[in-house]
Amino acid sequence: MKSSRSSWGAILLATATGVLTVRAAEDTVDFSHEIRPILSDRCFKCHGFDDETREADLGLHTFDFATEDLGGYQAIKPGDPDASEIIVRMMSDDPDDVMPPAKANKPHLSPEEIDLFRRWIKQGAKYEQHWAFVKPVRPEPPAIAQKRATVRNPIDQFVLARLERENLAPSPEADPHTLIRRLSLDLVGLPPTPEEADAFAKAYAADGETAYLAAVDRLLDSKHYGERWARQWLDLARYADTNGYEKDRPRSIWPYRDWVIEALNADMPFDRFSIEQLAGDMLPNATADQRIATGFHRNTMLNEEGGIDPLEYRFYAMIDRVNTTGTTWLGLTVGCAQCHTHKYDPITQTDYYAMMGLLNNADEPAITVPDSQIAAKKAATEKEITKAEAELIGKIDPTKFDAWLIEQKAQSAPWTSLEPTSLKSNLPHLVREGDGVVFASGDFTKRDVFTLTYDLSGISQPITAFRLEALPDERLPANGPGAAYYEGRSGDFFLSEVAATSAGRKLAFSGASHDFGKIYIGNGSAAAENVFDGDGSTGWSTATAEGRPHEIVISLATPLDPASGPLEIELLFERHFVAALGKFRLSATTATHPVAARALPPIDPLSASDKELRLAYARTAAEMAEARKPLEAIEKKRPELPTTLVMQERPDDNPRTTHRHHRGEYLNTKEEVTPAVPKVFPPLPEGAPANRLSFAKWLVDPERNPLVARVTVNRAWRAFFGRGLLNTAGDFGVQSEPPSHPELLDWLAVEFVERGWSLKQLHRLIVTSATYRQDARTTPELLERDPTNTLLARGPRFRLDAEIIRDSALATSGLLSEKLGGPSVYPPQPPSVSEAAYGSPKWTPSPGQDRYRRSLYTFAKRTAPFAAYLTFDGPTGEACIARRDRSNTPLQALTLMNDTMFTEAAAALADSTLSGLGPNPVESEIVAAELFRRVLTREPDQSELTDLIGYYESQLARLKTGELATEKIGGNDSATPEHAAWTMVARVILNLDEAVTKG
Repeated sequence: MKSSRSSWGAILLATATGVLTVRAAEDTVDFSHEIRPILSDRCFKCHGFDDETREADLGLHTFDFATEDLGGYQAIKPGDPDASEIIVRMMSDDPDDVMPPAKANKPHLSPEEIDLFRRWIKQGAKYEQHWAFVKPVRPEPPAIAQKRATVRNPIDQFVLARLERENLAPSPEADPHTLIRRLSLDLVGLPPTPEEADAFAKAYAADGETAYLAAVDRLLDSKHYGERWARQWLDLARYADTNGYEKDRPRSIWPYRDWVIEALNADMPFDRFSIEQLAGDMLPNATADQRIATGFHRNTMLNEEGGIDPLEYRFYAMIDRVNTTGTTWLGLTVGCAQCHTHKYDPITQTDYYAMMGLLNNADEPAITVPDSQIAAKKAATEKEITKAEAELIGKIDPTKFDAWLIEQKAQSAPWTSLEPTSLKSNLPHLVREGDGVVFASGDFTKRDVFTLTYDLSGISQPITAFRLEALPDERLPANGPGAAYYEGRSGDFFLSEVAATSAGRKLAFSGASHDFGKIYIGNGSAAAENVFDGDGSTGWSTATAEGRPHEIVISLATPLDPASGPLEIELLFERHFVAALGKFRLSATTATHPVAARALPPIDPLSASDKELRLAYARTAAEMAEARKPLEAIEKKRPELPTTLVMQERPDDNPRTTHRHHRGEYLNTKEEVTPAVPKVFPPLPEGAPANRLSFAKWLVDPERNPLVARVTVNRAWRAFFGRGLLNTAGDFGVQSEPPSHPELLDWLAVEFVERGWSLKQLHRLIVTSATYRQDARTTPELLERDPTNTLLARGPRFRLDAEIIRDSALATSGLLSEKLGGPSVYPPQPPSVSEAAYGSPKWTPSPGQDRYRRSLYTFAKRTAPFAAYLTFDGPTGEACIARRDRSNTPLQALTLMNDTMFTEAAAALADSTLSGLGPNPVESEIVAAELFRRVLTREPDQSELTDLIGYYESQLARLKTGELATEKIGGNDSATPEHAAWTMVARVILNLDEAVTKG
């Protein structure tokens, strides 16, 4: 196998400019860049990697298959093109024999292509591994003949060498104001202020290189760097603040978004950045931050439609996670192998599910997020509650309390907790936790059955009643006690039926009571007797009271003799969503008087202190309702720590198996697969467990994964230049177009790893190159020869992302809030956007500075994405996005001119500009120039000023005559015609192509 450098050096790749392929040696045919692309395009679909659909048992994807004896002939006979069946078929005029056949809808090979194949076969028909699957080797930067060309770092040598081969010259360096604007937009996603631009220009005039490097370092150190680059990563992570699908309810996962920002600002090495997101929970002594990081794969959508199979949609979530992992760290379309072996790349369907197996052994809890400020506020509130409780106790009527206590004691009894000797379930994992407590975890269904066996030999008297306690736990959704996590209320449960048997005899129940009961979805009561009425559609639930303990007491019709044998209890949880108990305990009593559930568990009237009893009475008695209101008001103010969604590896005694799914169908499971990486790559290290953590480490091991560094640097290059060195961002496979600068791609990949996986150093390297600093203006020649700037003979120029456009408008107007992190916010947008979604949820704009937070913090609803961002090709959060589209539509201009966000920004821009110029009226030329500079950074030329002033004067006249409404345009009742006219000028400038373009 050739080295990466030598194989690339054999050929100059064809590009979108139409430059013809030229071979370094006329008689040498390069398989990777001349033969494989044709095979992939015309042949592999029918004669490629997928052995289930391979026609005529002929494979052309490997040397062994292509040269196999097919019964006296070969498709390819090395050294003898005339005896190679593939040449015969390519040249045939018979529609039944010619390849590719008409049904393939592919063009026949041209004479030049057939000649290429003939010469390649004559030379031995050598096959080579696809370049992307070969570990990159650092090539030497080429020598440059152009003496006048500027070389700032090795990037320029690779670019200039390519330009020399194309007989093109680089563009001159852009002017200082363009450079600082480009840098600011790229590194922090915000434009520079006129003061920053002028300071840079002044320093640049004195010492250009020193000034430029200082500006780069200042921006890389900015707290806004992480915000700018987090947005690109969140596109890959398919981040959103809702669950998706039909109901698309809100979720709390913004702490993950904040973790990404903080990690990028801290320049966390990309290998660690990746490992913590994929398997941070599995690291030794995992911190809260490392657990939060695993939210990357909790961004999958969650279906809450009534009646769905939760395990089916967990499977679809796993499909999404495998595909997203393939796109993000491998740059491959691995999703093509969900249903069948990949048609073009060497990834089998078994490879696909083996990779799923590495990710598939995790549970998906929500955890609380530490926050010192909230914790302090909560502690202060608890002190207020304690004081209010004392005051409430002081208002108790002793006579009524005594009567209540007598009643409570009369129906109480001593209880003995039962320790199960056997635990069985249909699927959930049941574990004993001591003192009779059972905890359920793992996978739940819509009909879960728990069967528990108890040894009653430790009880001497006949048992008259059982008590089932539903216990809260922070490991459960909303702290439990139930396992419900979708459709119903988080932490809810629905106990449909309780059955008890002993010595083969079913025990009869005579009555039941509970401390609290409420059904959240559907009709009917939550009466305690429902649990033994023989009707699975009725039952006991404690909806709206999650996070607290509850209990149900069931009396036996006939006392049970403990000596009769073991007790078997069956608990049925049946609902149209997951509704099992997550933590519970069974106890028994031998009391001979009627017993009932306690009014406020776990207060036991027989053992609680006087203070506990009085507080229990004060909190529950109807006659204390009015007196409780001050306490309840304080409790409503109690702040709660935020939660976020994470991954958590399952315990060793409850692993989840993975199977291959025929045709990718959930119900069509085949053989169990062993977790592994695709066989085309080196395997996991010997001795490493086949789990999520090993896989995460493998993905960022440059010795084993030849793609990760290439994919990452190519993604960064695309962000700066609008086009990657490999333009197919999510596909480095055989079907991808070749890189425009392959040696530069490999050099950057190796450099990235050797610099410690530092994204900031990678970004610094790119923006300090002379290639990046070129003027973006084009010429007719360049436009004709290289319309997409593939050859990099000029600087980058393309429309900004949606979020940067809005953030720039807010920044130039002075409205932008600099607050970092926190829950997502709601900028203004037309109410109709969210009203069209399920349930017609209201979109209430956030007050104060939250109205003007950076766009990264805008609440992202998958089924109703923020309208302005979607207009500018923003993502929906439904799938991993490696490359955004970049469109140009009239809706974009209409948004910039009329959307509330931009009209507010224009009014604020006009107001702050006029205020900044002093209390006295100033010349229109000065105001126009200042507005222009705040938005576009550079100075306007005289013709631009003349146009702006002319527009201002024409609109001012309309305002003064009342043709236009001054207060409406100016944004408030006190607006003057002059202010409103300048607001209209500001709207025009914000709508300019240059305002939404990086040039």
